[in-house]
Amino acid sequence: MKYPNSRLLLFTKAPEPGKVKTRLAAFLGTDAAAELYESLLHDCLEMCVTADLCPVEICCSPSTGHDFFQQCRERYHTTLQQQAEGDIGQRMSRAIMSALQRAEHVVLIGADCPALTADDLDNAFYALQQGTDVVLGPAKDGGYYLIGMSSHHPGLFENIPWSTHRVLAATETLLREQCLSWHLLPLYRDVDTAEDYSVYMATN
Repeated sequence: MKYPNSRLLLFTKAPEPGKVKTRLAAFLGTDAAAELYESLLHDCLEMCVTADLCPVEICCSPSTGHDFFQQCRERYHTTLQQQAEGDIGQRMSRAIMSALQRAEHVVLIGADCPALTADDLDNAFYALQQGTDVVLGPAKDGGYYLIGMSSHHPGLFENIPWSTHRVLAATETLLREQCLSWHLLPLYRDVDTAEDYSVYMATN
């Protein structure tokens, strides 16, 4: 492993119909949306594990005991962590805080950005290793598909308009206010909407 003292967190939900990809479900149907999400999850896990950059941990919702996560643990030899309560920002913040108790650098990603590569992950960890405070992977919808840090900065997850096109901009404003340095990875598209799905299908 290139960064054995780091952790890569995959922040995800179990692919249950009606509980994941709700915007896509309106277009594809709940079953098809859940199947797509499960496929994206497996692709992402395969990429993360094969990259062999550092230990991979799955941050699970609703429970680490869910059959899907137990199967992933056995198949990919990953560690499972329970997501905390709260909004998406609180849950990500607590996951990173927990991981930093056992790692020097932590990168957290979602599973719905199929363009993300092992090289991108390598670049994120390298930037943190070189002293950059925060790494962000900007998404075309105005959010981010990746966030990494070496020290916990809980303020970056507070008063953010989650699930809007202003997430990244609001986060960068907080970074400036807190005098933190940051590095941006390539701009990629998540798979959240019918348009995203069409682009994904055309390129895969």
